[in-house]
Amino acid sequence: MARSNLSTRSRATMSDVARAAGVSRTTVSFVLNDAEQADNVSEATKARVRQAADQLGYRPDARARALAAQSTDWYGLLTEIVTAPFAAHIIRGAQDEAWRQRRFLLIAPAGEGDQQDREAFERASVEKLLEQRVGGVLYAATWHRAVAVPDLLRELPTVLVNCFDEKGELPCIIPDEVSGGRRATDRLIQAGHRRIGMINLDPAIPAAIGRLQGWRDAHAAAGLATDDDLVVDGYATADGGYAAAHVLLEQDQPPTAIFCANDRMAMGAYDAIKERGLRIPDDIAVVGFDNYEVIAAYLRPRLTTVALPFEEMGTLGVQTLDALTTGQPTPAMRQTVDCPLYERCSV
Repeated sequence: MARSNLSTRSRATMSDVARAAGVSRTTVSFVLNDAEQADNVSEATKARVRQAADQLGYRPDARARALAAQSTDWYGLLTEIVTAPFAAHIIRGAQDEAWRQRRFLLIAPAGEGDQQDREAFERASVEKLLEQRVGGVLYAATWHRAVAVPDLLRELPTVLVNCFDEKGELPCIIPDEVSGGRRATDRLIQAGHRRIGMINLDPAIPAAIGRLQGWRDAHAAAGLATDDDLVVDGYATADGGYAAAHVLLEQDQPPTAIFCANDRMAMGAYDAIKERGLRIPDDIAVVGFDNYEVIAAYLRPRLTTVALPFEEMGTLGVQTLDALTTGQPTPAMRQTVDCPLYERCSV
């Protein structure tokens, strides 16, 4: 174990020490900070931790210690969504809630590009936030997915918004994809439809899995059988929605309604439906997902769709972060936020 192993990195972290010593990061924190809990750690383990820290050149982060000892009016928001067309509502919700608490947000960009570049960029952003003595950080993603957060974020209160870490170590706020998919399908069932197609996203992502489950749950609750031939993947694009709608409409028993798992695919489905001389909603109904205003409000007929609760997630993220930083009881590690239906003219 030599210091040169970390020569390309700016500094060793507690996580580096934990890996080198073969213990948890929590154990490293107890030992190196001489915490009361270190009394339960064996002397051999303490020695191994201190040896690893010395060999890696680990030095305590003075800024993190200052944060623990000094209150602050600032929260950090590390995000890739600064220029996103509708996910930026997360920022609005977080900013408004922070202001209600007489706090302020410092927004720092998350990284893009390959993994190495992204990690380096995000680490630099976190360093800058720590220099400003933020009391905690929101880490917000454009789309619902698992993320790998910078190790430094584990050194201070952090809440994930519209994303989650696979290990479940950090509290997260995510949309209730299942209830959203069920709500969209329920609307079509209530309108009298019994053969309802679904154009789904990339089937591997959490939103696709949840929305499809909602489609199935709505059928089960209504006593209706599901037909897997009525589920076609459109991969989130208008072209994908167009192609998937044609697949559905070419079946011997085509659906009388289509639930599109995002509004872009609904836009493509509209074109396919109209090409066949069918009318929306007279001949076939369509419901979308996302409430992407640029699409949903301007399609003709205007699109009934389920909204992603971006603003509400931002609000709840700050509320959860405030509980963490003030030592108050916090809700479950994973909180889901309801996805409301916006009724327009396509059903």
